[in-house]
Amino acid sequence: MRPLVIMSALAAALVPAAAPSTHAAAVPPGHVYFWPEPDQMGPGGAWDYAPPGYKEADPRVKRHAYSFDSHAPVTVYAISYRPDGCLYRAIRPDDYANSWEWAQRFDGVSDTTMGCQPG
Repeated sequence: MRPLVIMSALAAALVPAAAPSTHAAAVPPGHVYFWPEPDQMGPGGAWDYAPPGYKEADPRVKRHAYSFDSHAPVTVYAISYRPDGCLYRAIRPDDYANSWEWAQRFDGVSDTTMGCQPG
C-alpha cells in the first residue's frame, strides 16, 4: 500500500497549478476589468483600469469591450470619442455587464466625465 501513496503524492506534485483566472471573482478591489468578448472572456484576458485619471483602452478592448466588472470604490466613466465631441457612460461600483451594449463605442475610461456628454 505504501508505494501507491508515494506515487499519488508524486503525481499530485507534478500536476501544474491552475493559471490565475481573469473572471469577475479575480477583479481586485479598486479595479475595473474589461473583456473583449461577452461573459467576461476573450483572448488575452481582461484589460485593467484603476482610478484615478484617464486611461486609453488597450487595442484588444478599444471599440470591442463586450463585458466588464467594476470593483472600483467610485463611479468611473467609459469614454467614446466622436467626430463632434465625446460621450460618456457611467459605470458605478459593483456594476457589471456580460453583454455590454456600449462595446463598440468604448475608447477609454476615466474617473471624471472629461467634459463629455452623456451617451
